[in-house]
Amino acid sequence: MPKDTPANRQQMRSRIAHLAARMIAEDGIADYSLAKRKAARQAGAPDSRNLPTNVEIEDALRAYQALYQADTHASELQRMRELALEMMSELEPFDPHLTGPVLSGIVGRHAEIHLHLYTDDFKGLELFLLNRQIPFKTREVRVWCGDTSIVVPSFQVSTEEADFIVMVLMPQHRRQPLRVSSEGRPLERAPLASVRLLVAQGQA
Repeated sequence: MPKDTPANRQQMRSRIAHLAARMIAEDGIADYSLAKRKAARQAGAPDSRNLPTNVEIEDALRAYQALYQADTHASELQRMRELALEMMSELEPFDPHLTGPVLSGIVGRHAEIHLHLYTDDFKGLELFLLNRQIPFKTREVRVWCGDTSIVVPSFQVSTEEADFIVMVLMPQHRRQPLRVSSEGRPLERAPLASVRLLVAQGQA
């Protein structure tokens, strides 16, 4: 058994990060935590306390896509951004913002499209979706706004072409830093006008 040294721990972190990145890129695993656990088991370290951070996973995923998916990644990303733009245009009355992998460009196959809506009219939003026959499931999720955790409603919307995770926040949260975990970094968010420009320019 290898000695538990800082160098060996870092080597294992890197191995787990690259295994997780491959799973995200090739197998369509969208949950970074799940990918880490599966990668740790595959690396022979299921009880590892030195799992890579999401930032390390993203770096490994970016490197993997540049090496193995350079020919297909840009077109797949563009298509997902187009689908995000279509849904955001539909939801324009509720101030939609794109976030997550489809915005950052570090997106694996079959990834979900993450949107934030900013409204204090939750019932109106539900009625809006029902009237337009947009199928959805509801649940609650915890996010961090500044140093405070809050529980907010979220919709899971599935179409023939993509799955969407739509988080519903209050208007005052629009200008506050949001994180998906207490240790995570603030989420980047892009409003409708920015996503229209992103799609028009075909930026990766």
